[in-house]
Parts: sequence; C-alpha cells; structure tokens
Amino acid sequence: MTDTILEVRNLSVQFQTEGQRVQAVDQVSFTLPRGQTLGIVGESGSGKSVTALSVMRLVPTPPGRITQGEIWFQDHSEQARQRIDLLKLPLSAMQAYRGSQISMIFQEPMSSLNPVYTCGFQLVEALRLHTQVSVAEARRRAIALLQEVKLIPPDRELYRSMVEIPQIASDAEIEKKIQDPKIQKQINRQKQSYLNRYPHQLSGGQIQRVMIAMAIASNPAILIADEPTTALDVTVQATILDLLRELRDQRKMSIIFVTHDLGIIAELADTVAVMYQGRIVETGSAQQIFENPQHPYTRGLLACRPRPQQRLKRLPTIADFMNAVSSDSPALVADQLSSSPPSPQSTSTNPADFSEEISAQHMQQRLSELTQKAPLLTVNNLQVFFPVKGMFGKTARYVTAVNDVSFEVYPGETLGLVGESGCGKTTLGRTLVRLIKPTRGTILFAGRDITTLRGKPLRTLRHNLQIIFQDPYSSLDPRMNVGAAIMEPMRIADGITNRLAQGNGRGNPRDRAAYLLERVGLNPDDMRRYPHEFSGGQRQRICIARALALNPQFVICDESVSALDVSVQAQVLNLLKELQSEFNLTYIFISHDLSVVKFMSDRIMVMNHGKLEEIGAADQIYHHPQAEYTRKLIDSIPTGLPTQSQSA
Repeated sequence: MTDTILEVRNLSVQFQTEGQRVQAVDQVSFTLPRGQTLGIVGESGSGKSVTALSVMRLVPTPPGRITQGEIWFQDHSEQARQRIDLLKLPLSAMQAYRGSQISMIFQEPMSSLNPVYTCGFQLVEALRLHTQVSVAEARRRAIALLQEVKLIPPDRELYRSMVEIPQIASDAEIEKKIQDPKIQKQINRQKQSYLNRYPHQLSGGQIQRVMIAMAIASNPAILIADEPTTALDVTVQATILDLLRELRDQRKMSIIFVTHDLGIIAELADTVAVMYQGRIVETGSAQQIFENPQHPYTRGLLACRPRPQQRLKRLPTIADFMNAVSSDSPALVADQLSSSPPSPQSTSTNPADFSEEISAQHMQQRLSELTQKAPLLTVNNLQVFFPVKGMFGKTARYVTAVNDVSFEVYPGETLGLVGESGCGKTTLGRTLVRLIKPTRGTILFAGRDITTLRGKPLRTLRHNLQIIFQDPYSSLDPRMNVGAAIMEPMRIADGITNRLAQGNGRGNPRDRAAYLLERVGLNPDDMRRYPHEFSGGQRQRICIARALALNPQFVICDESVSALDVSVQAQVLNLLKELQSEFNLTYIFISHDLSVVKFMSDRIMVMNHGKLEEIGAADQIYHHPQAEYTRKLIDSIPTGLPTQSQSA
C-alpha cells in the first residue's frame, strides 16, 4: 500500500429530504496512487461531488450523513507517517488535514471567494492558517504561488511591460537589468498590485487560478478538483488543464478530478471511475475506458459530445444507450447497473451508429438554397461603446465591446457566433434584440431599420426577436411558477391571440403554454411548479418554451448549453434543431465551444476583441481556418483521446 495514498472502501452517503432518504453515494470504492490523477465522471446527481466532499468530511450534516465506509489516507508528513481512516478522526483532528494535506478546488470559484476581501488577503489567510509565518512572508509566498499558477507573469515579462526593450534583447541582458534594486522595487510593486485586486476584477480563468493557488498553498498530497473548468472558454480550460498537469508533476501530487465531460478527463486522468445513480459502474485506465468502454452509460457519455470531425443530424443521448432507464424507477436502475455488458451488436461507441451523418454535399446544397433568399437580418458597421466613469461621474474613456461588425443572416439559417469570454459575443446578441443601444451602425430586420426603434414599435418587434439567456435560473423569476413565466409575454403582448392562432399551438395563453411545455419534453402539469424544483437542463427547456411563446421568427441562443452536462446538452441541442424545423426558426447560436457551434450551425462567425475575425461555412471554418485565432480555438477543443503519456 506504499504507492496508494488514498483508498476509499464501500462509501455510502444518504440525504434526508422531506421525509425521504436519498442514497447519494452507494457502496463506492476506489484507490488513488501517489502522483497520479483519478478522474471521476458522471452527470449531475450521479454522486461524484458528494464523493469528493466525503473525502474532505465536508458533507453538510444535516441533511447529509455518511452511513458507512472507510477512507484510508497514507499520511507521509514528518509528524505522522501512518495510514489512518479519515472517517474515524474527531472533527478537530480532521481540520488539521483539510487544506494542509488534502485540498479542494470548488466548482464555482466566484462564490468560493469573499467579494469584500482582496484575493491577496484571502490567499495570505490560507497560508497563515496552515503555516506559522509572518504576514510579510505570507505575502511573499502568495506572490510566488500566483506566479507558479501563471497569474502573475515572470519578472522578465513584467520588466518588458514596464519599459521599452528591443525584442532582440537576450534573457541574460534582461536578467542583469532586473537585478538593479530600483527596478526590483518597481517589479515588486507590480506584483503587489495583483494581491490588491478583488474577485470581481478578475476573469473566470484568473479567479480559478487564484483558487488553485489557495489549494496548493500548503503543498497538499492530494488535490480534489470539482468541475474546475465548467463554463470556462475552451482556451482557458486548456490552460487550466495544462497547469494542473504541470503542478501534479512538479509537486508529486495526486489529483481527484471531478467532471461531467469525458473529453476533459482524457486530457488529464490516468485512471477513470464512471459514476451513475450513486454507484461506480465502470473503472479502468483512461486508455481502457476510451478504447473499450463496457457499460452502456460510459458509451453514452462518450458519444453524446459533438464531434467536430462529423456532422450528425442528431446527437446520441444517454437514453439511446441505457434504453431510457428512468431515475424514477430504482428497481429498474438497479437491474440495469447489475446487468452484464451488452451484446457485441450494441457495443459501438461511434455516434454515427445511432444518428444519421450529414454529407458535405448536402451542407453545400443547403447553404446555396439559404443564401439565395433575401437576408432576414442585416448588420452594417455595428459599434457598441461602454463609457468608463472618471472623477465626479464624468466619462473618462470608452471601452469598445463591438467594433465595426457587419454580417447577414438568412431565413431558416443557424449562424454560429464563437469566441472567448470578453470578445463581444453577448453584447452583439443583446444589441441585435435592442437590449443594448448601438453606438454606430445599422441593424435591418426583414428589410426594416430597427437601429433606433423605441416604445411600442420596439415592443412589437420583439414578438419576432427573442433571446435564450445563458443562465436559466437567473432569467426565471423564482416567485413565479413555470406556467405564469411562459404566459407572461403573451399577456403583455398586444393583439397576440390572433398571431398565436396562426402559429403552432392554440391561441389561448394557457393552452399555448401547456403545448410548449409538452413540446420541449416537460409535462403540462409542471405549470404549477417553480424554477427551483427543476434541474438545470429542465430550466433551460422552460426558457426555450418561453422564448417560443410569441411564435418568433428569430431566436438568439446565448451560451444556452455552456453549463449543462454533456448528456443534457445533447438533448437540448437536438431539441433546438427539432424546434427550428417545426417553427421555421432562424438562430444565432452563441458559444465559446467550437465543437458545439459546428454541430448546430450552417455558417460560423468568429469574434475576437470585438472584431470579426472570419465568417464562412461551418465545415470550411473548422477544417480550413484562415485566422490564427480560429486555429487557436480549434486546437483547444478536447480531443476525447488519452494523451501520449497516459496511453504508454
């Protein structure tokens, strides 16, 4: 057992909710070798995060309770050097292990940091909690940690940013310069400025780096990363994965990486445990899991993520592999989990076996037919500036969010809009529906200039222009039941009854809401329920139903699947395609994930720093990108295959 740093045996966790017991984790067992990465993968509700919290003894009590099991940790600290069962430790003794020897990166970094304290203060606090050092020494170590996680640039880069240096200057020449005490003082002042920043002043990727720095502050033996890249740009996600790999190898640290995306697991993990309904249904090396998955649930997770190399008419879903096993039928779930591997006829992991592939010739013909029509939306030289206030509330300068963007969208088309966070995608989408006032340029919808519309004409226009927001929970009123949320736009709209009667569904708002709920895969009886009673995927379906309430022609999908499990994401993407065909919709589909955009889109538009990098047919953009920035986005897409070191 000397090479095993953590062994979990028969772990079970229950939650008591409204008089019922929910078995969140059921007889889970696994081992974690020293210096390796264990990937725990599964959908939301599979028990993976509860398993990770159990290792830290952080399961909330009540309502949660660890009912049985053992968690053996091989303590190699100088004070102990023994193997202990963490579940038998008193809470006071367990606190000595949290953060110092077993540390955790939580899923939502912004909610994990206190917004009223600077990042430096919180990092220094973590350091002083586990090490007996002065404030000055803690700040010095905090700067070193932020440089290690590559949030603070190296001294040479800081010096280059401070003064004009010829690019031909060698590192040795620069190193000699920065030894000057005056220059060192300036560099240190630059470093200190990073410690003085608040969480809201950092991007999502930067905040995640601060969380990683806090987690490794005491040089832990085990790092637990719970969905550390969810909803991050693919480029930022790639840098975080590279960073974790580098830290693991440099510090000889073991990692438990929790995620719903097997594509990410392939980039990092040595061994993989697949969880479903609180149980581990399959475990093995990364190469075994990806080359020869045995359980249908594993094959479903592998297949339901869009593959940029193929264009499918419909994405496979978990139900295709699990024979629609219902989570409401525990007995059926148990039978499915205990069943033998499926027959060889159904063991393929190729999504094309479950879905029709669309040929390049078909896409060319479709694009030709679409572009022969008059454009539904025409955007010319659009610019959006945001003022930055200075002293006494006066405008000091402007930030350019959208910079001279022009394009057209044709009826029935899906135009994909891709780029990193901050590139202007969401601002552009909201400007098109006039939630943001454009600074310059023109927007034509169905040949009509809508750039300066106000009042009733603008409200009438929005019957035809709708948007599905990124966060389904915050875009639904928690005090309003689902039926009321869907009927609200119909009740506000003027003379909408006749318009709805001409579209799909009935003219009566309640009948229309019931029809739309059923059409997006929910029960009409759900109209009485409230948003908090639904899962993330179900809430997104409700938002889609609400966007279709007024029978629009044009819908903007703003990162509408970015934070969903890959399996739920596949269901929502399939649904959007079906609804486009049924309701004759035109989409602008916004995302940072080029693989998802390519599955949905006829053409793709790439944005960077508010400007249009390139626009063209989806297959052309993916296979033959013209811009270096587009190639960078494509290279950052998880391959879904183990790395060379893992396969060896």
